[in-house]
Amino acid sequence: MTTATTRPSPTTDADADPFRYGWRLVPRPTPDNPYHLEQIPLTLDDVLHPEVGDFIVHSDRHETDRMYLTAVLRARLEPSRRAIVLSDVRIAWDLPDLRAHGPDVMVIPGVRKRRNWSTFEVAVERARPALIIEIVSLDARENDVVIKVEQYARAGVAQYVIVDDTGRGGVRRLRLLDYRLEGTAYRLQEPDAEGRVHLAIADVWLGIRRDHVVCYDAAGREIGDYVTVVRQAAKAEARAKQAATRAKEAAARARQEAVARAEAEERARQEAAARAEAEERARQEAVARAEAEERARQEAAARMEAEERARQEAQAREVESRARAEAEARLRELEQELRRLRGDA
Repeated sequence: MTTATTRPSPTTDADADPFRYGWRLVPRPTPDNPYHLEQIPLTLDDVLHPEVGDFIVHSDRHETDRMYLTAVLRARLEPSRRAIVLSDVRIAWDLPDLRAHGPDVMVIPGVRKRRNWSTFEVAVERARPALIIEIVSLDARENDVVIKVEQYARAGVAQYVIVDDTGRGGVRRLRLLDYRLEGTAYRLQEPDAEGRVHLAIADVWLGIRRDHVVCYDAAGREIGDYVTVVRQAAKAEARAKQAATRAKEAAARARQEAVARAEAEERARQEAAARAEAEERARQEAVARAEAEERARQEAAARMEAEERARQEAQAREVESRARAEAEARLRELEQELRRLRGDA
């Protein structure tokens, strides 16, 4: 889940802008680009229950307050490892009928080691936020001041603080709503005389100065110069975004290289299959040639045998003919001799 302070398609009528809440990139492969992503506008329900990678549109002041609160709470809590502070990270609850949220700021005790979460899973980490702070965006105000009050109570979040904006016409008019969990429901607490609320887990007081939030320590001293803290937080967030961008680019390159390798392997497989088919055809042709040559040899041998038999039969006929001729000649001689003898008698 990512926040943004610009919109892809600004119009003069905010209600007519389908991207006024933000957008989601959905894979829509095309014949020319299998990695094509289509930009889909978010609904109020999407803002309430975001998915990883959603771009949710917020004002510049919203982002400034979020970065300031995150930086102050991290400085107060993380060096002592009392808790981790997450901002703009999706949280998946351990209740099957409660969908994930994307709080502006949440403080989670009981987690010793920070990891690069895109979604913090309560069931896996065995820890839940003790404090959530939401900074109201006017377009989605009901999500924060009505729906999440009931849902965060169900999730067991001990303190839920809302930086509410009741202003109109682009002018911020902020107030703080401090909900504390009593049993299974929230009870709204009154702020102190100066309009501040106590963030119990950090022992920090949160107040309003003109159009932005300010944190104070137990002695009432302002924690950090607002502008300095925000600039430091902005630089840190910019570095994190650059690192995330580099990681995405590296992942994209890795995917492209994997696709290229897969295509090369497929081509090699096809070429190997073609070679194997050619070799098989050559083997079959060689076998066919050998069988044809064998048949030709056998036919030649059969012809030779037939010719030899014919020759022998011709010789036998010739011998028989000579023998008959000789027998007939001898018979004639005997006949002549017989006639001669009869004449003499």
